Amino acid sequence: MAVVIDQNESLSHARASGAARIDPRAEISPRARIGAGCVVGPFAVIGDSVTLGPGCVIHAHGVVTGPTTLGERNEVFPFACIGGAPQDRRHRGEPTRLVVGSSNVFREHVTVSRGTLHGGSLTTVGDGNLLMAYCHVAHDCHLGSNITMANHATLAGHVIVEDHAVFGGLVGIGAFLRIGESAMVAAGSMVERDVPPFCTVHGDRARLRGVNRVGLERRGLAQSARGEIKEIFKALKSLGTTLEEVAERFEGRELSAPARRMIDFLKASDRGLAR
Repeated sequence: MAVVIDQNESLSHARASGAARIDPRAEISPRARIGAGCVVGPFAVIGDSVTLGPGCVIHAHGVVTGPTTLGERNEVFPFACIGGAPQDRRHRGEPTRLVVGSSNVFREHVTVSRGTLHGGSLTTVGDGNLLMAYCHVAHDCHLGSNITMANHATLAGHVIVEDHAVFGGLVGIGAFLRIGESAMVAAGSMVERDVPPFCTVHGDRARLRGVNRVGLERRGLAQSARGEIKEIFKALKSLGTTLEEVAERFEGRELSAPARRMIDFLKASDRGLAR
């Protein structure tokens, strides 16, 4: 049940209630579904075919358009636009989708676009991600979980980002690329090739700078796994060595799960690697 709240009641107090609480100045489509405990602030807009899971907070002037599904406890800050139409010349208003998991934070002026027909009709965002002000996630992107995107980080269409990746401010990622798990894309980087897991890249155009040591420590990876990752990184930096040769060098070895995922990423790269 949605409950209209007094405009002077605090959002933090309203969030504690079991019922959805909607400021009377918000614009909510009658075809939207608002979960229990949701809070919708003044002048927010919730469009057609939008589902907000329990405990979501849409702050003043936040916009969620559809078809879009948000899971539990997502937070949309002022002037963010979640689920907008894809910025693609081929889009003709088709009802493509955005599906978002739980506990994500979309800060001010963040934009996340729905998918396109030619790209699978779907954009997805996992759980526990933080997108700081002015970030952009384009159509048909697929984000994992626990990703941090600092201010003005931008993903072109069809980008895949794996879990625990970190983007510095003013980063640009080209279309159809993959960013591996626990990768660190340093501030100001322009990326036109895949970024391998557990590595740090920087520059225009971005190239490998080192292993993401801080990220590995924060995730609690075993020392043996970290050693294998460093060994793979050194192989990648060897002049004249192809990705196939790097993968073959480690193919017969018994590797930890993280190192094996790193090798699998290299083998699957078809856009070239930021080396």
